[in-house]
Amino acid sequence: MTMRAPTLSSHLLLILLIAAAAFITRSTSTTDTIDRNTTLTGNQTILSAGGVYALGFFTPDGATDGRTYLGIWYASIPGPTTVVWVANRHDPVLNPPASLHLSASSAGARLVILDGNNDTVWTSASPTTSGNITASAAAQLLDTGNLVLTTDGSSAVAWQSFDYPTDTLLPGMKLGVDIKAGITRNITAWRSPSDPSPGNVTFKLVIGGLPQFFLFRGTERIYTSGAWNGDILTGVPYLKAQAFTFQVVYSADETYYSYSIRDPSLLSRLVVDGAATQLKRFSLNNGAWSSFWYYPTDQCDFYAKCGAFGFCDPDRSPICSCLPGFVPRSPDQWGQHDWSGGCVRNTNLSCGDVGGGGGGDGFWVVNRMKLPEATDATVYAGMTLDQCRLACLGNCSCGAYAAANMSGGGAGVGCVLWTVDLLDMRQYPIVVQDVYLRLAQSDIDALKTAADNHQRSHKSMLIIIVVATISGALLLLGALGCCILLTKKGRKKRESDDMAASLPPSTSGDFGLPYRPRIHQSQSPSQQQLADVSEEMGYNDKDVDLPTFSLEVILVATNNFAEHKKIGAGGFGSVYMGVLEDGQQVAVKRLSQGSTQGAREFMNEVKLIAKLQHRNLVRLLGCCIDDNERMLVYEYMQNQSLDTFIFG
Repeated sequence: MTMRAPTLSSHLLLILLIAAAAFITRSTSTTDTIDRNTTLTGNQTILSAGGVYALGFFTPDGATDGRTYLGIWYASIPGPTTVVWVANRHDPVLNPPASLHLSASSAGARLVILDGNNDTVWTSASPTTSGNITASAAAQLLDTGNLVLTTDGSSAVAWQSFDYPTDTLLPGMKLGVDIKAGITRNITAWRSPSDPSPGNVTFKLVIGGLPQFFLFRGTERIYTSGAWNGDILTGVPYLKAQAFTFQVVYSADETYYSYSIRDPSLLSRLVVDGAATQLKRFSLNNGAWSSFWYYPTDQCDFYAKCGAFGFCDPDRSPICSCLPGFVPRSPDQWGQHDWSGGCVRNTNLSCGDVGGGGGGDGFWVVNRMKLPEATDATVYAGMTLDQCRLACLGNCSCGAYAAANMSGGGAGVGCVLWTVDLLDMRQYPIVVQDVYLRLAQSDIDALKTAADNHQRSHKSMLIIIVVATISGALLLLGALGCCILLTKKGRKKRESDDMAASLPPSTSGDFGLPYRPRIHQSQSPSQQQLADVSEEMGYNDKDVDLPTFSLEVILVATNNFAEHKKIGAGGFGSVYMGVLEDGQQVAVKRLSQGSTQGAREFMNEVKLIAKLQHRNLVRLLGCCIDDNERMLVYEYMQNQSLDTFIFG
């Protein structure tokens, strides 16, 4: 009997069968539950009911030793797998295949991971609820990303993955301490992208005084959210958004931070990035993750940047200053921008009662500050502020006090006393909370005198400012009138030019754009788009040369147009205060995309302001055009607006 050699079609069939077997190996269950009769093995996964999350075993990208972990990841996102929770990050499976079982014993129902040798690699923690284990005991993966274990078919949770986060905080998860249940919830970065074991960067709650969350690198404090005052985390005064709801719960049983999303279709996560030593918030936009929020953001976000009794302001140069009534401990080091030594009192406290005629101690109010670190502060929930003031005066070590709870608005309730150095203070453009700084009465008198002199100086300058402003306004109105006449003249000339085919478009020279395009291979998008608009509208290059800024430079200068950088708004858009790389302060007028101001009006403003370099007009430094973005960069005026001087 002769054997027939395999044909090409049989080889093709064999290849297809192997491929199909490999595809089937990564099978996904139609259920979202693991019960006592179910085993999750190898490449099998289960999906949450809405298909948002998947649970299964995975090997991290880049891992070369075959380590296997049980994890939860987004199921419907294309591209690389985004893992949000890892069960056995301390104990990987080294002998495959791994399997997950629901085990029932006298200690309660637990999830168990076994390796290929049937050895136990990981078990879930003991159930937090007691009760009989029935046949309906199961672990269910929810659309929130939470893996929930119940033992008797009821809604009582015996164990859940949300109580044991890894590096990611999902909506609905808690970050903090549950004293009653004995659970501490932190998020800790992966050791590396290929190793989910705990790294050395952790974000967690520090117990003591007022609730406060810290980013640690090892034992070093890198960043803090600021103390919770019942209304906000004072180091994140802008932590409010339309799409998110944030809360801090502070009670005898538990203290934690959590957030939720109003739109269920929006996917967002808070992650500890170990490589960058940052806390980052990501949102999914157009199928890709974008980081729109991260801390530390600038130099002033780093913990205790200016030392004891110093405060940081990123809009000042230098960024560190001493609190009122304090001077640098080491002026030489301070002059070299080494602020670690902090500040000391200008006058020692007398530890006496508040003086009315020059003796004793008093209090000076600062109100645009991040509260000093409050983990070592003393909190009295039942005190009034008057009682708090007397308690501080009666303690020679007390250097400041404030309300402990501002949730009701007004003056607040409760009392927090600082008998330690005041650390990690930062100044904001907005009022955060009153802090009563204890000083010698002589220093308070000197501060009041300086404030009165400053106010009188402002009043004496008011007439000059009003006159100068009115003169500038009249000059501007006259210039606008000239501009209108020039515009009409230019329009008539262009209509005449259109009728003369022999004349090139560039001959309409009286209405030229004050910008001379630079011929350079590395011409920026702003320059190119400005030149394109100039050519389209018939402008030429016979006027002054106007610098352009790239969009990246503007974004860095204004902290991505942060809300606290906004200094004004008008019909055509908003104005932001910014600091360029060389330290120059600028005001950026950002044209709203919904504005009725078009390219012609934008060019007219550029031309007019660039030509009118009057001492009573703010100087135009440049502009930026990037796609639909149009911005003007002006010199920043330190003296604020007219209404500030009139109305205080």
